[in-house]
Amino acid sequence: MLDRYLHPPVKPLLNRLAVWLDRPGISPDRISMLGFIIGALSLPALALGGYLPALLAILLNRLFDGLDGALARRRGLSDAGGFLDITLDFVFYGLVPFGFILAAPQQNALPGAWLLFSFIGTGSSFLAFAALAAKHKITNPGYGHKSLYYLGGLTEGSETLLLFVLSCLFPMYFPLLAWCFGALCWITTVNRIWGGYRTLKALRA
Repeated sequence: MLDRYLHPPVKPLLNRLAVWLDRPGISPDRISMLGFIIGALSLPALALGGYLPALLAILLNRLFDGLDGALARRRGLSDAGGFLDITLDFVFYGLVPFGFILAAPQQNALPGAWLLFSFIGTGSSFLAFAALAAKHKITNPGYGHKSLYYLGGLTEGSETLLLFVLSCLFPMYFPLLAWCFGALCWITTVNRIWGGYRTLKALRA
């Protein structure tokens, strides 16, 4: 929901950083991999109760996720790079709730499982429609800079990052945050399924 409003002011800054990064030996795919490795460090940090180090790893991961796209746009988007980027993103999104579950299983296991279950709904509806949108050459003008068709909703990347930040700053409220965010994810999923179905049905008609 917030992505379409936050991308325009953030994109120029990322583009300026991409100019500095645009040199031999640095590629969008390497930035994606490095960002994922840094983000993955949040898992052991969370499991050990290191919420602030985990927060730093999460924020750096999101920064690198923006930089790989900015550099890719300078050099030309590729299917391989887009595939790598979105796959690592979804693995990262599942990794963080699992870290909170490991940190406090008795308190966080059930809400954490609900959150992961909800992520499956948003992720599958997003990727399924993106695949068919590519087949039918459907574009989304609001997210023309994306390698895949970007199907929006209440819970997008900005909202998910906000969830992770609040959870790291106030870990005692992770269960409440997870229950609430999971519910919003299912609203997004239902809307995506209905909207995607109607769009594809109209194409066939």
